[in-house]
Amino acid sequence: MTAVIPLDEFVTEELYPGYVPSAADAPWAVEPSGTFSKADEQRFWFLDFHWPRGLTPMGLIWNEDGSWGSQVAAERLALPQGHGITHRVAGTHPYASALPVAPGPELAAREVRFARVQREFLAGYPANWQAAVRSLDEEWRVLRDPDLTGRSPAELGRWLRFARRHYRRAFEIHFEMMYPLLANHLAFYQTCVELGLEPREIGALLQGFDTKMLETDQQLWRLTNKARDTGLAPLFAATPPERLRAALAGAGAAGAGWLAALDEFLAEYGWRTEGSSEVMLPSWLEDPTPVLGTIRTFLSRGQAYDFAAARAAALAARDAAVDAARSRLRRADQQRFDAGLASCQAANFLQWQDDHAFYIDLRVALPLRRIGLALAQTVDADRPDDLFFLFWPELMRLCDGERSYPSYRALIRERRDYYRHWYERRAELPKVLGTVPTSVDDPTLIEIFGLNERYLQAIREAAPPAVETLTGIPAAAGQARGRARVIRNGEELHRVQPGEVVVCESTSPSWTPMFAKIAACVCDNGGILSHAAIVGREYGVPTVTAVPFASQVIVDGDELVVDGTAGTVTIYRRAGGPVPAPQPAASGPVTGGAVTGGPVA
Repeated sequence: MTAVIPLDEFVTEELYPGYVPSAADAPWAVEPSGTFSKADEQRFWFLDFHWPRGLTPMGLIWNEDGSWGSQVAAERLALPQGHGITHRVAGTHPYASALPVAPGPELAAREVRFARVQREFLAGYPANWQAAVRSLDEEWRVLRDPDLTGRSPAELGRWLRFARRHYRRAFEIHFEMMYPLLANHLAFYQTCVELGLEPREIGALLQGFDTKMLETDQQLWRLTNKARDTGLAPLFAATPPERLRAALAGAGAAGAGWLAALDEFLAEYGWRTEGSSEVMLPSWLEDPTPVLGTIRTFLSRGQAYDFAAARAAALAARDAAVDAARSRLRRADQQRFDAGLASCQAANFLQWQDDHAFYIDLRVALPLRRIGLALAQTVDADRPDDLFFLFWPELMRLCDGERSYPSYRALIRERRDYYRHWYERRAELPKVLGTVPTSVDDPTLIEIFGLNERYLQAIREAAPPAVETLTGIPAAAGQARGRARVIRNGEELHRVQPGEVVVCESTSPSWTPMFAKIAACVCDNGGILSHAAIVGREYGVPTVTAVPFASQVIVDGDELVVDGTAGTVTIYRRAGGPVPAPQPAASGPVTGGAVTGGPVA
């Protein structure tokens, strides 16, 4: 049975006040992005969890270039599952929809071509991924280093155009890599299911890998240990994150030495934001408060995180899962299993999913941001981020001398208010819009976004459940107990204390350091291949994803038991209230942190 969630409130011709988009504004391959029309109610749209703040006008180039990248990659690869994705905007918040390939001769032809393309892709991976990284790095170094001081609007316009081409190409690469890797993983997944293996066991077969995100976390902990060893822990504990840099600068030789180590860290790892590909977000280099706040909470944890032990445990769990799976199979089935496993180990979607964030998602908007800030200074804007409230054609007219900054001033103020209004409304937005099916076929929607049949059924029921035990996808095994910390976006991560259970829409790659201190993670969205699921398994943190309404039903301070093996979240004591139901029996000992599924360091 289908259901329709009306989108009348979001039907408009304007993307923001004073701007009506045109299909000619940006290239598109299959279908342009834009605003909602009433006809869109006949389609299925899901709220994209990557942008919990919403997007500014300049940030909305994601809708254009993300859609472009997905559609171009789908057509180049002849992806059978669909033509990519397209986007609409509710207020300032992107909703996405898949573009299916209709059954018939085109689908049959795409299946044949994609099989050939994927074989060639897998034979050349990871060399092809490393070549893509090199090409991105070559452009990145050009965009990262120039002195933009005193440049004219026309010069900065040329830099902006190059940065936009880099942004667009980065997302072409993103989807060109993602689609065949995902298809390979899902083929192995299907093999495992056909051989009678439990779906929740499959993730463990491919865990235990290194990524640039994990490398960043290790370096954060080295800074943490240096702060502890040099006696700076009391200063961190007594100082709010936003004032820590100044306090450390006044802390004598120990503070100066630690800040030198921080600057060295930032030079290598600081080119990243606290969210995905959005110009409003500063880098760690621009504002190191997230780094300082994270280290502050790491110090309060007491004991350093043991990465060597965690990796050994992940590898041991992987080897045990492989042995257990093979022991249940006949010899012919073992050969089939081994071939699929070897293919996925050589071209590991889980590893790429975490690794690519360092090279694409978390830094790709920074050149646009940096040049936009320089342009704002050149035109004497009222606020440094004013120009992020202009759309791309408006920015180009400013750079080309066709419009002046004062002529945009009132419009920028109006759009800033509009952005703030929709930012505050995020929590109440529908998770999906339009016609909600009983199931979807696109594996990206199921395995990454978590839009499985159970999730869709909960959405069709249209109200948060009046129960104390919520159900989702068992994304990372183990059980833990802790107090809830509801997080709306990456700017709130410094609030997370060791031993808490993070509850959120979904995690971003920028949230990875958090997993070294939390007891468990619960997400409204996300499938078995989402960031939270992958990192939860690597860190041994019990994780349940695709729990509809979790961030609405649970509030800060609720005490939870999270069972990442069963996929359940039980609210056993409300914040400041009585126990609402008998405490569930534990499958293992339950303490204030993670207790099964990985090491507790």
